[in-house]
Amino acid sequence: MEEARAQKSFPVKAKVKTKGRSQKRSPEWKYWSSFKTHQIPNLISVPSLTFSPTPPHTFAAAHSASLTLFSPQTLAPTATISSFSDAVSCASFRSDSLLLAASDLSGLVQVFDAKSRAPLRRLRSHTRPCRFVHFPRLDKLHLISAADDALVKLWDVAEETPIVDFLGHKDYVRCGDSSPVNSDLFVTGSYDHVVKLWDARVRDSKSSLHVNHGAPVQDVVFLPSGGMVATAGGNSVKLWDLIGGGKLVYSMESHNKTVTSICLGRIGRDSGEDSNQFRIMSVGLDGYLKVFDYGALKVTHSIRFPAPLLSVGYSQDCSTRVIGTSNGVIYASKRKVKQVEKEKVSESSLFWRIAPLERTEKKVLRPSHFRYFHRGQGEKPSEGDYLVMRPKKVKLAEHDKLLNKFRHADALISVLESKNPGNVLAVMEELVARRKLLKCVSNLDAEKLELLLVFLHKYCTSPRYSSLLMGFTKKVLEMRADEIRDSEALKRHVRNLKRSVEEEIRVQMSLQEIQGIISPLLKIAGR
Repeated sequence: MEEARAQKSFPVKAKVKTKGRSQKRSPEWKYWSSFKTHQIPNLISVPSLTFSPTPPHTFAAAHSASLTLFSPQTLAPTATISSFSDAVSCASFRSDSLLLAASDLSGLVQVFDAKSRAPLRRLRSHTRPCRFVHFPRLDKLHLISAADDALVKLWDVAEETPIVDFLGHKDYVRCGDSSPVNSDLFVTGSYDHVVKLWDARVRDSKSSLHVNHGAPVQDVVFLPSGGMVATAGGNSVKLWDLIGGGKLVYSMESHNKTVTSICLGRIGRDSGEDSNQFRIMSVGLDGYLKVFDYGALKVTHSIRFPAPLLSVGYSQDCSTRVIGTSNGVIYASKRKVKQVEKEKVSESSLFWRIAPLERTEKKVLRPSHFRYFHRGQGEKPSEGDYLVMRPKKVKLAEHDKLLNKFRHADALISVLESKNPGNVLAVMEELVARRKLLKCVSNLDAEKLELLLVFLHKYCTSPRYSSLLMGFTKKVLEMRADEIRDSEALKRHVRNLKRSVEEEIRVQMSLQEIQGIISPLLKIAGR
């Protein structure tokens, strides 16, 4: 057995390893991490962000008594609308991006020309602050608004009059969305914990369906299929099946504080996933942005920002993401997309045509040609060649060389002096396999024993190494008890070792007490 071990030419490696977090990142993690964030400061609390549905996908930010438009390419403000008498609460582009509607806390809803910023309509009917305004996605003639008076109104924009008042909410109505497949259906969410589905064709102002979120509803969006909605309130985002009668599908509760806004985002083509897949992005007062894959029912990405988050928006071309905060900063993120531009020269624009230079590839040698057998070492292999590679020489550390020479004690001292705990543990495991570890310890002099005790004091309570070192430490103290009694230096190291072990025991007992307190609470919460 000794001869067989002497022939080994590979370095020893530790077998005891902790289960750490995997360093491999998914393609989707790389995709969301490719967004480079820029700050747009000097604003006041940003409760609403909305993107234009048509290129170049300008976005509008509501802050204080102003509505500012930003360029998605430069992230710089291009225009500001200030014709408001109170703080702006919400904004919405029409499907053709020609009109822009905005509501404020005075209860007024205004419609602007998106290019000239000129006010075209003033819709006044709400008696309390208006918190939500929205152009239906498939309708250019009507507008939806909701306010703190618990009313939801459908407006005829051209006539500047409300068509119908939808009654049913018992508290502030703060959010809503329209169906992506039917221009007559839309939903609204209220602080009465209820989300209601409305049909504009039914003029008796009764909701077609309602679901109870269980907390004040901060935001609601339709999923692309039109048969499901996602609602945000409290610290959860919930999915509801409208076709199935309002059945709860899933509840995502990864936020620590109130979820303030959600939006849908499509995955780009370079993410490694299908480009038709959508994700739900949620932001909350805990400062986190969560990306939720509602197909796999899991959170695929998470980012922390240094402020409470109030709003989130995502452009339809998958290139820009914006997040509004309570301290007046917009975190705008751009994704770099590699674009390969092909230059085409028209034949009519040249006096004569220059033929492109053809690539001349080296002729592949075949075994039937005599030059095939006269190739030198510098010849590059072709696709079908079989390569015989020289084995790479393994560079051995000093302790590995000593182990190969059966100098076990010298190997242990050498690796202890290197102060690399991983290598020390690997050598100890190798000596255990050779049944030489305790013999090496018994032959150590006082100076080398002190070096070993210093190592054990530093690493024996470490979770990564404790499975081997705790038992080994006990054996060392038993074997060398006489030498330790006669040396003050060794006694000092043993006292330090004892204090470390006692401190670790106290920590473990405290953790067990905390676990005993938390376990009943988790069982109660899971019922």
